[in-house]
Amino acid sequence: MSFIWSLVIFWGLVALALLGVKGAGLESLFGIWIPYAAVGVFIGGLIARVVGWAKSPVPFRITTTCGQQKSLPFIRHARLDNPATGLGAVMRVALEVLAFRSLFRNTKAHLTEDKRLVYGSEKYLWAGALAFHWAFLVILVRHYRFFTEPVPAVIGWLQGLDGFFEVGLPVIYATDVVILAALTYLLGRRLLDARLRYFSLAADYFPLFLLLGVAGSGVLLRYVWKTDVTRVKELAVGLASFSPVLPEGLGTTFYVHLFLVCALLAYFPFSKLTHMAGVFLSPTRNLANSNRARRHINPWNPPVVGHTYAEWEEEFRDKLKAAGIPLDRE
Repeated sequence: MSFIWSLVIFWGLVALALLGVKGAGLESLFGIWIPYAAVGVFIGGLIARVVGWAKSPVPFRITTTCGQQKSLPFIRHARLDNPATGLGAVMRVALEVLAFRSLFRNTKAHLTEDKRLVYGSEKYLWAGALAFHWAFLVILVRHYRFFTEPVPAVIGWLQGLDGFFEVGLPVIYATDVVILAALTYLLGRRLLDARLRYFSLAADYFPLFLLLGVAGSGVLLRYVWKTDVTRVKELAVGLASFSPVLPEGLGTTFYVHLFLVCALLAYFPFSKLTHMAGVFLSPTRNLANSNRARRHINPWNPPVVGHTYAEWEEEFRDKLKAAGIPLDRE
């Protein structure tokens, strides 16, 4: 049911854009006002989530350790998996963000026919997730050319590298193929694995449908139902400069693509996709494991008012005497 409801909502968004643009002629709503609203929700929601995380108390260092802690000088410790310094913690976060180091260690478990529990390596998930994220980043950077004039040289170099194989006309970008393949794998993995499908929620399926819709509609705009890039850039530059101009002839597919991007932006701060920002604030990653080297005092602890034994004895002196309990001070 989670899969079905996510699919229904996704196609409802597509139908809403089609009816709004093609049926009701609301190009200005879907081309100007909804993008502004989506960006506002994205920025405001993301700031609220990050501020909320930053205010969360961390009573002690709860670092994730995957190697030997620093101890005696002759025992070699894992500087990246169990860092003892702030620099080591920074390097661990960097490896997590750039290479998904913890996901690389992901393992799978299954029961054999003779009821033995067997563990094995699971690198396909790591490869699929890494391919998707890097392809998405390259595509996002490539789209920067729509918002600037002249286009920075580095964007041209990136486009040339992305279309290095020079297949087809227009040139097929490698990241377009990679992102569709990676998203298809990530969605198929949830559907074909019975155990994973059992605890998958709508919050797991819906972002995948949105991302597939954004990537798929973008591929259609470039290779199948081609749109005028000059008009698209005119709209993008107008939106970025807060002087929006709505060109004619952008096509319904473009508005569907833009609306799905807006839906993704507005949904982003309230979904699991915010791990993009949360990974930098995770105390299991960004803190050095130095609990034994130095005392960690919780700054959120309220001041403790001490109550000595002498004060306690004075407070209950009469009761202690009546009970025949000897006192330190008569």
